[in-house]
Amino acid sequence: MIENRAFPVVEIIPEAGWYDYEHKYTAGASRYEVPASIPPEMSERLLALSIKACRALRCRGVARVDFRLGEDGVPQCLEVNTVPGLTELSLVPKAAGAAGMTYADLIRAVVDAAPVRVGR
Repeated sequence: MIENRAFPVVEIIPEAGWYDYEHKYTAGASRYEVPASIPPEMSERLLALSIKACRALRCRGVARVDFRLGEDGVPQCLEVNTVPGLTELSLVPKAAGAAGMTYADLIRAVVDAAPVRVGR
């Protein structure tokens, strides 16, 4: 998300086993579905929880909120990442792309959302 704009949920699907270092950084070891193949009400819930988490932590600019859905369907927040990757292969650009933003639009939005410090 950027500021208060949440992007579509990204679902990470490792081809085998857990989403570990190998599955994250090896081409073809995982698939990414954007938007996620989850019920719309769950997607809306995750987006609302993401916004709530970022507001509670007073995040500014770009952030990525990671969840894991338990077998009971209850979302568990793993982390709020305030320095997510912004390469063209990272998760935030994938989500922004699904929201209709180009990579250049995303980078411009990140720069525009950056706080300006005067007198430092």
